[in-house]
Amino acid sequence: MSPVTESSQLQRGENPDGAQKRSKPTLRTIATLTGLAVTTVSRALSDAPQISVETRERVHRIAREIGYLPDRAAQRLKTGRTNVISILLDPHQEVVGFGTAIMYGIAKVLKETSYHLVVAPNFLSTTDLEAAEYIVRNNFADGLIFTRTEPFDARVRMLQEVGFPFVCHGRTEFSTPHPYVDYDNYAFAYEATRRLIAKGRKKVTVVMPPKRLTFSQHILHGFMTAVREAGVAYEISEAVTLDSPANEIRDFFRARAAAPDVPDGFVCPGEVSALALVSAMGDAGHVLAEDYDIVAKETSHLLTHLQPKIETIYEDLVEAGEHLGQMLLQRISNPAAESQSLLLPPQINFPVA
Repeated sequence: MSPVTESSQLQRGENPDGAQKRSKPTLRTIATLTGLAVTTVSRALSDAPQISVETRERVHRIAREIGYLPDRAAQRLKTGRTNVISILLDPHQEVVGFGTAIMYGIAKVLKETSYHLVVAPNFLSTTDLEAAEYIVRNNFADGLIFTRTEPFDARVRMLQEVGFPFVCHGRTEFSTPHPYVDYDNYAFAYEATRRLIAKGRKKVTVVMPPKRLTFSQHILHGFMTAVREAGVAYEISEAVTLDSPANEIRDFFRARAAAPDVPDGFVCPGEVSALALVSAMGDAGHVLAEDYDIVAKETSHLLTHLQPKIETIYEDLVEAGEHLGQMLLQRISNPAAESQSLLLPPQINFPVA
């Protein structure tokens, strides 16, 4: 009888001779099916580099076929590891599908490993720092991923002090290097503003992220660099931010459109703010791509389908998630390694004028 047939019977709770098997599959079950030693199976499931890739893949395949699940409690007692990676997600709604895309990318990397991804929403704790401290203090994970960093992020400081593996989506201004994956928001804002100016817009504006976030500085720097190079008029409002509810963004720009000297070029670092802006300007009688233009950051292709006249610059959040997962696994396996960092460029594909 082939190992695959045997494993299928075991998965159904049967022995190869037809007798019922009540106990769940174990390492010894996999060892019997593969002809390997139990210790070799254990190391293969842990992706030990001493075991060949072919053997690791075979052991993982058999384990999946028979429904083998490791005893997490026993593993934790034996190795001191949880085989869990946690991600802290902020509840902001501006970036469409942000959490889903990031998690999908991370999950793709973890698929063939022993690690599981656990999501910890930030809003369940009083502060971002407390959410991170809770995970570390209770040993709920072997590594942590978090987003929306601040220039001197308290989470980064704490995790570095205690030596806990982490990677953040976003940069800080700490002088000590730490691992991160980020999107080049300076380049996004610069190229978006240049595009509006090239289309003949005379007064430009940008919907800014909250000032406390590091990427707010990058957006502002890119926007102002393009404005100063071209010498065009601009305005930056503090009445609404990228985190403001869509109805507040719509109401603000509706009122602004009714006032004198309204901007005719808009940079939106998110899809929700861009759609709110289109609604506001339409209510005030302004026509998109005639009276004004928008260049927006897109992460879901929502604008491409709903408002094709909005020009977009793409941010691939799935790719970011993959890099975050890979970087954290390397950090966990080798904590003493030099900190890695990655700045992902905007994907620009403006239509030919």
